[in-house]
Amino acid sequence: MPERDISIETLLARIPLFSGLNPEEIAGIARGTHELHAAKGDILFHKGDQPTGFHLIATGQVKLGFTSAQGSEKVIDIMGPGQTFGEAVMFTDKPYPVFAQALADSRLLHVSKRVIVDGIERDPGFARKMIASLSVRLHHLITDVESYSLHSGRQRIIGYLLRDNTETDARALTITLPTSKGTIASRLNLTQEHFSRILHELSEAGLIVVEGRRITIPDVEKLRGYDL
Repeated sequence: MPERDISIETLLARIPLFSGLNPEEIAGIARGTHELHAAKGDILFHKGDQPTGFHLIATGQVKLGFTSAQGSEKVIDIMGPGQTFGEAVMFTDKPYPVFAQALADSRLLHVSKRVIVDGIERDPGFARKMIASLSVRLHHLITDVESYSLHSGRQRIIGYLLRDNTETDARALTITLPTSKGTIASRLNLTQEHFSRILHELSEAGLIVVEGRRITIPDVEKLRGYDL
């Protein structure tokens, strides 16, 4: 079934945060959830807007970021289908510290803070899941800070290219970059020029083959061990 035809209840039930809830509980959350459609480039919220809940991406892609006083953009994260964002800030009663923008035509769900608070007050198990979800996000942030602080730009790019390689015995790998090289460079705390220069270097070394957004890695272990 195409994602656009899947019901709100079914989409909510797929979120790990809501796993274990019965159909009646999912239906209750669905009543506090509304569907959003964003075209590529649409802003879902600006830095400084007041949150009223969190978002789930059903289809599409969203970037989170902010713009410096000098006008340069820093991408904090790139989110895809099944991922959620905005959970932490919704509890602080403070405005969003970042903006959210669709990188592709997207279908999202907005889950209201009210139904989440009701769930926490009703079920300690649900509260523990919310804490676990926020803890995972914090761990993700700490890992990013560690990478920016301790790893070279080359190591960050190699790590990004191999991030979804779950087949440990795979010798070769082909990936497609999910968005523009400029956006990915910002996500890795690199300039686009530096990002492109490193890709060129890896290509010249025979470690990758770049064809637009399609990147082939002929020898995964050779690339993994490069620059260690």
